[in-house]
Formats: sequence, structure tokens, C-alpha cells
Amino acid sequence: MSKAATTSGEPNQFEPLRDDEEALTRQVITDNRSRLDFIIMPLLTLGFFCLQLDRGNIANAITDSFMEDVGINQDQFNVGQQMLSLGIVLFEIPSNMILYRVGPGKWLTLQLFLFGTVSTFQAFQDSYGSFIATRFLLGMTESGFIPGGLWTLSTWYTRKETAKRVMFFYFGNQFGQASSKLLAYGILHMRGVGGRAGWFWLFTIMGTFTIVSGFVLGFLLPDSFKNPRSTFLPRFSFFTERELHILQTRVLLDDPKKGKKKKRIGLDAFKKAFSNWRLWAHFFITLANNGPQRGFDTYAPSIVRSFGFGQLKSNAMASVGLFIQLPVSFSFSYVSDHFNRRGETVIAGFSMHLLGYVFNRIFTELPQKGVRYFGVVWTQTFGTFSHPLNIAWMSLACDDSEERALAMAMVIMGANIAGIYGAQIFRSDDTPLYRRGFSIGIGVLTFGLTLATIRYIDDRLRRRHIRQQSALKLGHG
Repeated sequence: MSKAATTSGEPNQFEPLRDDEEALTRQVITDNRSRLDFIIMPLLTLGFFCLQLDRGNIANAITDSFMEDVGINQDQFNVGQQMLSLGIVLFEIPSNMILYRVGPGKWLTLQLFLFGTVSTFQAFQDSYGSFIATRFLLGMTESGFIPGGLWTLSTWYTRKETAKRVMFFYFGNQFGQASSKLLAYGILHMRGVGGRAGWFWLFTIMGTFTIVSGFVLGFLLPDSFKNPRSTFLPRFSFFTERELHILQTRVLLDDPKKGKKKKRIGLDAFKKAFSNWRLWAHFFITLANNGPQRGFDTYAPSIVRSFGFGQLKSNAMASVGLFIQLPVSFSFSYVSDHFNRRGETVIAGFSMHLLGYVFNRIFTELPQKGVRYFGVVWTQTFGTFSHPLNIAWMSLACDDSEERALAMAMVIMGANIAGIYGAQIFRSDDTPLYRRGFSIGIGVLTFGLTLATIRYIDDRLRRRHIRQQSALKLGHG
């Protein structure tokens, strides 16, 4: 990390360069963008990692007799998962509007402190009421973090650069999914320490880590071009005035509307975003992908345990597919970005996710544990990354930062609405084979795949129309 440079005066008033064309050369932009990547990307990804740890550790807790200790059954547990998603949905857009007004540096930092605290105090729940309350509070405090992180990326990067970095941001989520299960394997062995259950230490340790990470963001995450300083170090900036000018100019050249940020998102922006059918298409694509995925992720350790593997070993085994997912999702992201294959990669990811549910529906009927486990690994490998690929695809359909902010909130709201219905896909009367659950997943994913295909055809037709219009203009010229 470079030395912090003290800046003075109005942060968005830069001395004009004598020759912008010379200053904004490819090499200068690349060097400063690399420094920006080194500062912004790890911090936002760390925040997403913490969010996933705190959201997903409940799946590991249920392998350590969490339900029995708290006094709830599987269907009541599913209601708690719905309350988590409901809390996120209800406060998603209000949270995003607060972020838009006060800035990401302050709001995202505060959110880590809030949901880290709630996650820690989950360790003390002892009844159905306390379980429902903590899940709802966790959802409420987490709401807006993901679209807020995505919107933050869009303010520091050009539209094409943002699409590239969405997948990296989601690596925090994917790594958190995989790590939480592997870490749980070790932490849950602490059952009996201090007379406490293993899941008590799981919530306490992971929640405390999130709070500590909140301090990291507070000291290091810059707010914006207009206020390029962190919340806890308001006198310092990681960029000089000239570097900020170069970074900001490249963003404004790509999208001049980003230089006209308002204090609040206006009604016209809401009308424009909510009347754009393409954004609704991406909303339902996410809704279809994430419902089955969220339900499966919650019960993956329990499903593996039902194959006959050990109570705690099943957590470690449930992380294998999620770790394999990391290089696979990177490969899909590379193809999506490098070859501009946005729709194709979403369709391919959806197809593989759907195939995973077909595998599970068939393989769980077989006696071989290894074959049944293969279905779990496949589903985990391909279950998540269609969502960030869909977001990157959607961001290119937005005309300005306001529409993009609302679109991000819409699609993340879709992901969490998916969590509401996804929490009820795997129910106690369908155990242990979950025939109905996997069949529902197959139907929902088929719908999403069909919608993604329609959106892809629309994209192809729209691009062809644009090329034809350009050719006509050149011909008349």
C-alpha cells in the first residue's frame, strides 16, 4: 500500500492538468487503477466474506444439535430462515438510500459492526422466540450491504471495469460459504469448553471476527471521489489530488452522469428503473437461481450427514464443492468478461445448476454413498456463480448510476425474496431423500433457464438492430 497523502481544500476541486489527453494515457490509468484495486477490492470482499460467515454459520450449527438445544424443529428453523430474508427484503432499499446519502465508507463500516454484534449474540439464544428475533435482526442489519458494495464499485470504476470486478466481489461470498463449513468442523469440536455447546463458540468467534473487520473497513475504506478518506482517518487520503483527478476523469468520460450525483434518488429514477422490463427479467433470473441454492446450502451438511458420514465430518465434506466452485466461477467470469459472453455464461451456469438437482433427485435413491455425495459436490460447484454473472450482465443494461443503484437493490432483493421461498423447499416431511424438494428445484431452475434464454435472444436482436442503425447512418453520411 502506498503512503497516505494528506489532502486539503475541497476534495473534488483539482488543479487542471495541462494536457488531459497526455495524462490519461493507458499506462497512467492502469497504474492508478491497480492501486485502487489494491485498496477497494480486498476491503469490500472482506465485508462480503464476513456477511456470508454470519449468515451461513447456522447451517453448520444444526449438525451440532442446535435445534435440540434451542428447542425448535426443522419447520420452525425454516421459518427463522425466512425471517432472515424478510428482514433483508424490508430494509434493502431504505438501507441503500441511506448509503447513497451518507456514503459507503461510513454506512458499510457501521453495518459490519451491527450485524457482527447480532451474530455474536446469536450464541445466547435459548428459545424459538429468541431464534426468530435474532434471525430477523441479522437480516435487518445485513440489508443493503451487497447492493451497497456493488454500487460502490460502480462509483469508482467505469461500467466495463465494474462488470469485471463484480465476480471478484462475489468471491468473498463464495470463499465465505466454503470457509464457514471448514472452520465449523474445527470450532464445533469446542463443545464442552466452558460448559458451552460447539455452536455457541461458532457464533461467538465468527461474530467477533466480523466486528474486528469493521474496524479494518473503518480505517481503510475510502468514501468516494468527493471524500477520498476513511471514516476513522478523515485527514488522510490514499491518493494524491492528481491521482484522484485521473481516476475520476476516466469514470466521467465513461459515464458523465456519475458526476451529477444527487443527495437522494428521485422519483423519476424509480419510474425509469421499475418500468425497464430487462431489469425485471434479471430480477426473476436471480429469484429462480437463488431459491434452490439458498435452501440447498442450508441443508448441505445435514444431507451429507444423512448419507452416513460423521456428525462434524459432514461440515468439512460439505465445503469441498464450494472450494471447487472458486476456480470454476473464475473461469466462467473470465469467459464472460474477456469474450463478452454475458448471457452465454449465465445460461451455462444455470444449466449446470439444474443438472445438479437432476443428479440429486436420482442419486439419493441409490445406496452408494460416494455417488450420492457426488451430486452434492456438483450442485455446490455450480449453484452460486450464475447470480453474480447475472448482476454483471444486468449492470450493462443500466443507463446511469441512479438506475444502476436501484437495479442492484432490485436484484439483491430478488436474491433475498428467493431466500424466503427457498427456506421452505427442504421440509421435515420430505426427509431424508427430499424427493419433493429436488423436484421443486428442477422446476424453478427450468423457469429461470428459460427466462435467461429469452433475455439472451433479446440481447442478440438488440445488438443486431444497433449495428444496422449504425450502418445506415454511415451509409447516409
